[in-house]
Amino acid sequence: MKATAAPIGADLLETGEAANLLGKLRERIQTIIIGKDDVVERVVTCLVAKGHVMISDVPGVGKTTLAQSLARSIEGVFQRIQFTNDMLPSDVLGVSIYDPSTREFKFRPGPLFGNIVLADEINRTTPKTQSALLEAMSEGHVTVDDTTHPLPMPFMVLATLNPIEFAGTFMLPESQMDRFLLRVAVGYPDEASERRILSEIDPARRVGNLNPALTLLQLRGIQSAADKVLVESPIVDYILALTRRTRDHPQIHLGVSPRGALALRAAVRALALVRGRDHVLPDDVKELVGPTFAHRLVLASSASHRSQDFALAQAILDEILSEVPVPI
Repeated sequence: MKATAAPIGADLLETGEAANLLGKLRERIQTIIIGKDDVVERVVTCLVAKGHVMISDVPGVGKTTLAQSLARSIEGVFQRIQFTNDMLPSDVLGVSIYDPSTREFKFRPGPLFGNIVLADEINRTTPKTQSALLEAMSEGHVTVDDTTHPLPMPFMVLATLNPIEFAGTFMLPESQMDRFLLRVAVGYPDEASERRILSEIDPARRVGNLNPALTLLQLRGIQSAADKVLVESPIVDYILALTRRTRDHPQIHLGVSPRGALALRAAVRALALVRGRDHVLPDDVKELVGPTFAHRLVLASSASHRSQDFALAQAILDEILSEVPVPI
């Protein structure tokens, strides 16, 4: 019997069982999220890499359904937090309540205590409440009244941003943006996919009937396997060159930090595993540079001095990709 996560992860990688399980997971979610296979792959990649994902898109394209489908597919606990400008940190983390029968304070967990947490319109809450998420997203636990409470594992935040409505919103600080491993956009479905959506049963009912593709224990083993995916020296040098180029580009005021470089390494390892490989390719790096780096950049332009201008950030990263030699 395997007693620890490490040997489970090693076995899953060596036997190819991790890729098999992840394929089933993607297929299960794709029965609900129709015509967005690339988005599903990115979110699963983020989950495998033990990261958090930011989804910036208009309402009604399936962000909530995606989070619910992911949670049910891994037998996880789904929680949704609808952020508003009057929300307090205790509304997210939980509170300590006095119990007269025991004459002690008991901690009542907030909605952050789940495996898959949908932070809906995270930029509608104040910086004080946003900052309450930093410890949770970085360390996997929260501190309330000087007591540390571990979060369920695995733990993943899917945060949504509305890219067209800015009234009553607060810009996320760079430290908060840096906690998201990837940023993805769902977008509208193509005509054929939308026709299928209109022709099938309501997605909410189908999510309720979704059977798990793997267990939380299997997922933890897969996450351990991702840490063992080979990243050869030329790939490390490639990631380093791309990272350092963001720091001296004339259109970038603040480039990618070492944490961002580590995030890219974790993301490409997970992507390789999702695609059935035990090693990273240069194409994995090229594909995930934008989703990993764009939201971390602070641009030099006075019109877009924050990392919110993702289109311009992506264009700059495309330029950097064309300049930095690709390892053979």
